[in-house]
Amino acid sequence: MSDEQVAAPTNRRRISQRGIATRDRILEAANRLMLVRGVNATTLDDIREASQTSKSQLYHHFADKQELVRALVRYRGALVLQRERAGLERLRSFSGLVRWRNALVQANSLNNGKYGCGLGSMALELSDQDEQARSSLSETFAAWEKLISDGLHRMQDSGLLRQDADPEKLATGLMAALQGGYLLANASHNVAPMEVALDMALEHIKSFLAQPSGEPTR
Repeated sequence: MSDEQVAAPTNRRRISQRGIATRDRILEAANRLMLVRGVNATTLDDIREASQTSKSQLYHHFADKQELVRALVRYRGALVLQRERAGLERLRSFSGLVRWRNALVQANSLNNGKYGCGLGSMALELSDQDEQARSSLSETFAAWEKLISDGLHRMQDSGLLRQDADPEKLATGLMAALQGGYLLANASHNVAPMEVALDMALEHIKSFLAQPSGEPTR
C-alpha cells in the first residue's frame, strides 16, 4: 500500500512517481520479512533481494537500516490504523465490538496465531533501542486506543453504556487484552489464548451496559 504522507522520507526530498513505487516496494518487502523474522534478524540484503532492488536504489531511499525501520514503523502504523478505522469509526454497540473481535481473531487464526501484532512485535524489539521508533509506535497505539474509546463514548452518549463507565480505561484494558492475546497466541502458535483474553475484556465492558443484552462474545 502506498501512503506517501506517512511513509515519506525523513529528509523530505522530492522523488519521482517511479521512485515512490520503488520505495513502496522496499517497504512492502521489509514489512513482510520483519513480520515473520523480526526486525533484528532481517538484513538490508534480505530486503534488497525480496524487493528486487539494487544497493544503490535501496540506499537512495534509506541511508541505513535505522532509517528504513523508522519508515516501516510509520508505514505499518498507517496500515493498521486504516484497517482499524474500518471496524471502529462507526462503532456504537456491543455487537459491533464482538464483530471487531471476531475479525481480529479470524485474521490471526489464518497464521495459527503466529507472528502476533505487527506493531506489538516491533514495540518489543525497538522500544529500548530507538526512541524515535518507540515514540512513533506509542502514538499509533494511542490513536488505535482512541478509536475504541470514541466508540465507547458513542455507546455512552446513546444510553447503551452506563454513565459510571470510563471509556478510556475500558479501551486501555481492551487494548492490553488484545496485545497480550497476540503475544500468547504467538508463543503457543494457537489463537485460543487471544480469544480468551479478548472475551474476558469484552465481558468486563458488557458488565457496564445499561441493559445487558445477554448476547455472547463469540
